[in-house]
Amino acid sequence: MKIMLVEDNDAIIMGLEYLLTQEGYQVYTARTAAEARQYSERESCDLVLLDIGLPDGNGFALCRKIKEEYRIPVIFLTAREEEADVVKGLDLGAEDYVIKPFRNRELISRIRSVLRRSGKGSVLLRCRDILLNTETGKVKKGEEEIPLTRLEYKILLSMMSWPGRLFTREEILADIWDVSGNFVNDNTLSVTMKRLREKLGDSDAQIIRTVRGMGYRMEK
Repeated sequence: MKIMLVEDNDAIIMGLEYLLTQEGYQVYTARTAAEARQYSERESCDLVLLDIGLPDGNGFALCRKIKEEYRIPVIFLTAREEEADVVKGLDLGAEDYVIKPFRNRELISRIRSVLRRSGKGSVLLRCRDILLNTETGKVKKGEEEIPLTRLEYKILLSMMSWPGRLFTREEILADIWDVSGNFVNDNTLSVTMKRLREKLGDSDAQIIRTVRGMGYRMEK
């Protein structure tokens, strides 16, 4: 999937290009509204990460053009946190509004959510004999449906979206804290992972492997 990053801060560009590339996305960076418009005219992308303050204009105007002419999902990524700006961005049709500084795992989670809602994300995810339907929220092992809690489902969804990728405990904690709206501590994560493995029939940790001292990895 292609993401256009419209941002003029070098440090943020460097960090986001690395983060998004590591997550498997193709990234094109436009430092001005003019560059973003030129790119949109000759190339297609699946999502736009858009700052409001640009050297040659206003991100709001660019969002309006993108939504009217190209109908591409937009996430505002900006330091402007005033309620009026948030409301204006969403009223223009942006799918989300993320305020800087942001947490990396939370941003990735929001990107995946927007892509799924726009029909650009995968509906069916499969790892070995585990099948997850992102549209219905149902998880099956073979023909048997597996009932999961909200936290268990969120963890499994993240890991099945990127099989083979190492997820640190800190990343998972940030992700599930965001979705639940409640603080989730390290012990709760350990208990949740244990129960998730039990439900998946993964008592020997061959599906979700523990990388000692680092985190977890979903085997392909």
